[in-house]
Amino acid sequence: MSAPATPAPGPAPGPAPGSAAGATGGPARPRDLAQLGLCAFLAALGALVVADAATLSQGLVDEGVVGPRPVPYAVGAGLVLTSLVLALDVLRGGRGQAEEGEDVDASAGSDWTRLALLALVFAANVLLVERLGWAISAAVFFGATAKVLGGRSLLRATAVGAVLSLLTFYFFWVVLGIQLPPGVLDGIL
Repeated sequence: MSAPATPAPGPAPGPAPGSAAGATGGPARPRDLAQLGLCAFLAALGALVVADAATLSQGLVDEGVVGPRPVPYAVGAGLVLTSLVLALDVLRGGRGQAEEGEDVDASAGSDWTRLALLALVFAANVLLVERLGWAISAAVFFGATAKVLGGRSLLRATAVGAVLSLLTFYFFWVVLGIQLPPGVLDGIL
């Protein structure tokens, strides 16, 4: 076995004289303006949520301990805190790690046809939910979306969608007290 090669004696490589890193004595840390912009957006969004929460009236929950304000206050404060922590990390030179677990071909282009079909299915659901009712429109929406995204059987996807739409219809109606539109099934459901 041969011994590992040793480096030749001499000065260690470093930043060029007169560069920003050489002047401060440490490595230069570029600031990512896009991430700082995201921090500013998150802080503004959090401030907006807190300001909007302050305008909420107590409404029907006058006697309870928890009214409608604590959740938006917590969400707004969380957004502001997250933006501050992220900004501090970015200013210290932190950078996000590249995604490794995704099974996506980054070199492939966007599938605009599929996106257009999904937008069309969504728009059809919005237009038909009042006329046909939640149970039917949600079943068709689920089946069509599954088929556009590569599902094999439109009939099976629509059947699964029908079961899910009926379960959500009764959950909203009975448990939450929110009446979804029954549409053509009015009186049957």
